[in-house]
Amino acid sequence: VQLQASGGGLVQAGGSLRLSCAASGRPFGTFAMGWFRQAPGEEREFVARVSRGSISTYYADSVKGRFTISEDTAKNTVYLEMNSLKPEDSAVYYCAGATVVLPGSSTTAYEYWGQGTQVTVSS
Repeated sequence: VQLQASGGGLVQAGGSLRLSCAASGRPFGTFAMGWFRQAPGEEREFVARVSRGSISTYYADSVKGRFTISEDTAKNTVYLEMNSLKPEDSAVYYCAGATVVLPGSSTTAYEYWGQGTQVTVSS
């Protein structure tokens, strides 16, 4: 499985961005997808995930109500819509895939990782 993340960039606080993650090598509906982020000097942290089969979504408290994860199985792509962005949202964002139906928020639950896309929010 290969994951290709894109859509990062520089945005002002309060602005919006939509990240995309295109998957190849395995039928898209056979794994759950998540987004993580890592700021300089920090550990990689969970942001959001959609379960296998799009049964449910789950968000970190820090992004709940501002970010939305969704997927388009016809395009083999998962999205992260980010609104009301804050400077503390600045990080490299990674998409990840897991074969279990409901992976947790730990990085160890995910077997596949994309290369990351930089999001910078200016104040």
